[in-house]
Parts: sequence; C-alpha cells; structure tokens
Amino acid sequence: MEKNDKEVLNEDFVDIKIKEPNVFKRIGNGFVNFFKVSIPNFFTKKLPDFFKKIGTGIKNFGINFAKRWKEGSIGTKISHFIMGFGNLYHGQIVKGLIYLAIEVLFILYMVLCPAITGPGNVKVPTGYKSLGNLVLQGQENRGFDPITMQIIPDDSSQLFLLFGLVTIAIIILFIVLYLSNLKSSFKADKDAIEGKKPTTIKDDFKSLLDNRLHVLMIAPTCIAALIFTVLPTIFMICMAFTTYNDVEMQAAGTNLFHWNGLSNIGAIFTGNSSLGKEINARFLPILGWTFIWAIFATFTCYFGGIILAILINKKGLKGKKVFRTIFILTIAIPQFISLLAMRNLLSGEGPVNSLLQSWGWIDEPISFLGNNVTGNNATLSKVMVIIINMWLGIPYTMLMTSGILMNIPTDLYEAARVDGTSRPKMFFKITLPYIVFVTTPYLISSFIGNINSFNTIFLLTGGGPSIGEYVGGETDLLVTWLYKLTIDKGMFNTGAVIGILTFLITSTITLITYRRSKAYNEEDTFQ
Repeated sequence: MEKNDKEVLNEDFVDIKIKEPNVFKRIGNGFVNFFKVSIPNFFTKKLPDFFKKIGTGIKNFGINFAKRWKEGSIGTKISHFIMGFGNLYHGQIVKGLIYLAIEVLFILYMVLCPAITGPGNVKVPTGYKSLGNLVLQGQENRGFDPITMQIIPDDSSQLFLLFGLVTIAIIILFIVLYLSNLKSSFKADKDAIEGKKPTTIKDDFKSLLDNRLHVLMIAPTCIAALIFTVLPTIFMICMAFTTYNDVEMQAAGTNLFHWNGLSNIGAIFTGNSSLGKEINARFLPILGWTFIWAIFATFTCYFGGIILAILINKKGLKGKKVFRTIFILTIAIPQFISLLAMRNLLSGEGPVNSLLQSWGWIDEPISFLGNNVTGNNATLSKVMVIIINMWLGIPYTMLMTSGILMNIPTDLYEAARVDGTSRPKMFFKITLPYIVFVTTPYLISSFIGNINSFNTIFLLTGGGPSIGEYVGGETDLLVTWLYKLTIDKGMFNTGAVIGILTFLITSTITLITYRRSKAYNEEDTFQ
C-alpha cells in the first residue's frame, strides 16, 4: 500500500526533528560526574598516567641524548659543551655563530650579574644572584654611600621576585635553544652520511616561508603571550603565597615582604587573623551573589535576545530594519557612556526620582542603585543592575540569533506544520534546540564573562550599598571586590588568592559545561 504525502512528510519529520536538549539536566549531571567520577578518576588514573608520561618522556630524552652522543660526529660531541660547534664543523657558519653567541651571552648574564635599576633607584642584581634573591630576604636601612653622597635605597622584594622569575624564564629558554643546537648538529651529521649537503641559513629561511610557515606565524604570538601573559600571571600567583600588603608595608616604611605558604588561602576560609576575619565574612556572600548575577545576566539576555530576534524576523512584520536599528543603537553607543547615563538617570537627584516626586508617587528619593547615603536597598539595587544589563545585552544575542534563524532548514517547519504541530511546540522542538546547539560556546563564554563583569557593576553601583567596616558592598562581584582589595587597600596577596580562586571556578565551570554540551559531543548533528 502506497503512503500518501502527509505520511511521508510525517516520517521525514520524525527522522529529522531535533530532540529538545535538557540543558540544565546535562549541566547538573556534569557537576555530579565531576565530583563522583572525574575527581576520583583524576587521582586514581590520570595523575598516575601523567607522572608515567613524564617518566617515559625523561627516559626517551635520555635515550636520544645518549644516541646523539654515541652516534654523533666529533662536532656534535663538542656541541654538548660549545654550542654551534657542530654547525661550524659542517660548514653552517651563520647558524653556528648564532648558537655560539647565545651561549656566550647566557654565560655573561649568569656570571657577571649586571645590576638593573628599578623604581626609586633600587639596584637589583640579575643572573645567578637573582635566583638567590628569590628567598626574598633583602636588606633595609642600608645607610649612606660616602662615594655618591646619597642614601642607599632599601631592597625591594617585589623586584627580587620579578627578576628571579625572569631569570628562570631565561634559563628555560636557553635549555630549549641548547637542545635545538644538538638536534641541528645531529641532523647535519645524518645529512652528511646520506650524501646530502647540510642546510644553510638561507635554506632554513626558505623553509620558514614554505612548509614551516605556520611556525613563523605562530612564534611571535607565542613569545608575546609568554612575556605579557604567562610571566605576569605566574608573578601574581606567587603573590598569593607572600605577605605582600602594600598599605601595611608603606606604614612600616619597608619594601620587603616574605613567603608565608598557604596562610593567605587559609585566612579566607578560616578567618584565622584580623585580616582573615574580614575576608572570610565577605567571601562567601560575594561568591554567592556573583553566581546569582552571572546566571540571571546570562540567561535573561540570552532568551530575551532569542525572543526579540524571532519577533523581529517574523514574516509580515513591517519596518524590520527600523526595529533592528533601534536596538543596535545600544551596541553602537560605548557601554560606559550608557552605564553612566543610566546611573545619573536613576540617582537620588536624577530625573526619574524628580519625576516620581513631582507626580506625588513617592515622598523620598528611591535609591535604585544603592549609591545614596540613606534609604539603600540591596535587593532593589541587584534587580536594577540585572534589568539594565538586559537593556545592554539583549541586542547582542538578537543579532547573533537572527543569523542562526535564517539557517534553520525550512523543511523542519514544513514537516511540523503537516504533522499539525503548534507554534510553541515547534519553538521548543526545533528552533530552541538548534539555537542552543550553535550558541553553546557563546553561552558559556557569556556566563564566564558575566562572572568577570567589571564595568556594569562598577559604573552603575560602585559595588554599593556599602557594608559598614568591611571592604566591598552588597552588589560587588568577585572581580570588583578584587579591585578594591588591591587598588584601594593594597592587599595584593589576598587579591592574588581571590584571582586564583576565580580562575579555578570559571575554568571548572567552562570545562564541565562545554564537555557535557551537544556542541562538543554531537558536533556533526547539523552538518
């Protein structure tokens, strides 16, 4: 018996319709699996495997090192002591001289230890002495120099730590170049055995512009990332394990601080010091509000943008371009201008309060954003910043979703209509799953961005309403609280701990949610 067109379309719809993803269930299961499976698996399997791989790597390195020594030419053997000798031995003059110059400069740097003058004319030795200075045991009250007729500046632990880390980075870089020197020499040995002419520096440059172009393009970015991102990050992580508190150090008239292990981390969770009590009292409330803010700020803008995009892209709607332009204006105007304008509108003496008072609706100004001296309402302030953030964030999602809606196959909707599916059901069974699938990475990055949303909170409420003697206010997020602890209070050690904890939280959430999403596990679904 032949099937009619409606039955065929119904079968096609069954085959191609998309199951509605239970996003929250997936995320919840992800967190449960993280604590029940991933963490035990990390200590029982992945960590031992990691150390096993390290051991295998060290073993292979030793084998290759011994092989180069045993099978290499006299030039390669001498290259273990004089960099570039193997290249000179094979006639690679320029390459050999470059390696030799690197070794000479490294030895001069490590042995001569040239002093670098830092802020306040503080002289900091480099080379091997900077490694010794990593113990952070400097001198103060160093007296008067009769030769220069000037007071000798006190040592600075901050500069000791910085240049110590720089020296470690230089040593690591030298080791990489040293191994490259051996590898290059051994390759020249092989070329000579096979009757090939060892490559010249000109050949290497041609290779970089041809089959190794990716190395040439990526190398500058990697170097810049190491210098301007990795090294400063390591420096600030080290601060978390010191007594570096700029305000207390200035009051004591010293530039010195010391290592104190895990004391700063313990103070946050146990409050075992005068400073720790204040931090301990505020950490969990601020952490909780940060998550509440991130959830509402993310999903209100996300679903609001989807609904707005569907309404604007509805067939038959006139003036679509006008509506899009109106909403895009909030993107075109710099965010800080919009936020400051809204702050002035909603202030105690702003137009909104003045208008409400003139209408007789209120007797006293309402503290919408918690920046009035009296009448502060923390709940109202939190609600207002979420609403204002919707005004700023929804247009971004609208623009992105508009493009996605245009790419949803029309066959899905046609099959659903023939099947008699209602519009709400089509939205939840077809439109929303498709959008969620495509935008999952954006949704995750938006959530993490809202956890670190500094501008919105700082420019609207300044973290207020304030909480008496404690640092920070009711609407402070971890990032704005971190700013106040470091910039206002000079508590760089505690700020570094907060920064580390924020990173651990955001990275954990990112990994769990993304690995549990369809965008990761079923990336071929819509291809």
